[in-house]
Amino acid sequence: MHIGPHRIEPPLILAPMAGVTDKPFRQLAKRLGAGLAVSEMTTSDPRLWHTRKSLHRMDHAGEPAPVSVQIAGYDPAMLAEAARYNVAHGAQIIDINMGCPAKKVCNVYAGSALLQDEALVARIVAAVVQAVDVPVTLKIRTGWNRDNRNGVAIARIAEDAGIAALAVHGRTRADLYEGEAEYDTIAAIKQAVRIPVLANGDIDSPQKAQAVLRHTGADGLLIGRAAQGRPWIFREIAHFLAHGELLPAPTPDEIAAILLEHLQQLHGFYGELQGVRIARKHLGWYAKDRPENAAFRAVVNRAETAAEQIRLTREFFEAGIRDEGMRDPAAERSRTAA
Repeated sequence: MHIGPHRIEPPLILAPMAGVTDKPFRQLAKRLGAGLAVSEMTTSDPRLWHTRKSLHRMDHAGEPAPVSVQIAGYDPAMLAEAARYNVAHGAQIIDINMGCPAKKVCNVYAGSALLQDEALVARIVAAVVQAVDVPVTLKIRTGWNRDNRNGVAIARIAEDAGIAALAVHGRTRADLYEGEAEYDTIAAIKQAVRIPVLANGDIDSPQKAQAVLRHTGADGLLIGRAAQGRPWIFREIAHFLAHGELLPAPTPDEIAAILLEHLQQLHGFYGELQGVRIARKHLGWYAKDRPENAAFRAVVNRAETAAEQIRLTREFFEAGIRDEGMRDPAAERSRTAA
């Protein structure tokens, strides 16, 4: 699959997630098999471009190409300027956010709220595409609510404006993240346009990835929440799609190495105080859905310094708890289903 001149191989993309897909996590996902990793949502408001949060989100130094940056807003001119600014600071692909269902985004008529106004969507995508000489992609939902699934109409508008690829989450804005994603609308969108279409929503195993690709005919997949605490899911899916067999689950030693590398990258990127705080949520995700790892969460959440966080994580594994801890039940369920 290509996005403009960029070959995305494998066509498995880390979905943009605010507060999650920072540079350390994007680099980790790419190293563990993602063909592309999209940045956290960045604001189109130039007044906020020089805050500490925005500067971190716009930091792409040393990041493997291609660099994809997501922008959010509602004003075509501001979004066009934001696209130019991010390209000048290293973006090789610009992604427009029309998929976020969060109230604080939709309340300012951005994210998936834009799907209510197809004329405004047309003005935004045209303005951004014309503003930069790099590929522009668009992330949407299937519609505003279940009575207004206008994803096909939005997709045609995007294609006509020159959007290079379209990612579709299989829920409406009203659905938030509740219930199950549906893929019929994504299949209809794929049939309606010629540009690459990426399916998104509830893809949490190699088997599910294969089933969604077959159902939708999509060119690739966006994976978001399933990668939290399990960034190796990309290589698991890529291997299954290529060879029809499941990779062995990562060993405790492999998980420990991934965890420790991630911690060090977070501490280095954010500085010790902020890095330790941000690392706690990632450590929680590594241990999510694993009742036997409550002890791990309790231990690492006590850490107040980077050195202590790393030491406690290392000691947890070296103490022999690894023999029963940090198993990957999601991967085990995948093997059972196979």
